[in-house]
Amino acid sequence: MKEEKDTYSKPRTRRSTWGRIIGGDFLATEFVRRQARLLVLIMVLVLFYISNRYECQQQMIRIEDLKKQLTDIKYNALTRNSELMERSRQSRIEEYISSRQSDLQTATTPPYLIK
Repeated sequence: MKEEKDTYSKPRTRRSTWGRIIGGDFLATEFVRRQARLLVLIMVLVLFYISNRYECQQQMIRIEDLKKQLTDIKYNALTRNSELMERSRQSRIEEYISSRQSDLQTATTPPYLIK
């Protein structure tokens, strides 16, 4: 009966895979030691990728903010331009001059070109 019990139970000489990973024993294997430079290079590239992506996102946020500011400035300039056009119309200028009781009058003869 003792022989049957031995055939069914596994010997626990090796630790489980998760136990080796958590304990850090896998870092001492020959494969990891041989590939240490490659692993360090991969880690550096991953860090570079993450920082590059973060910088790109920051620049995209800045670009969107600048686009909103540009739109606001364009609308503001358009509003000011229309106000200036309204104030510089001939009829508005004539009203302004007549309200000041000035001697200026609108020309009755059209201008002509001197060649």
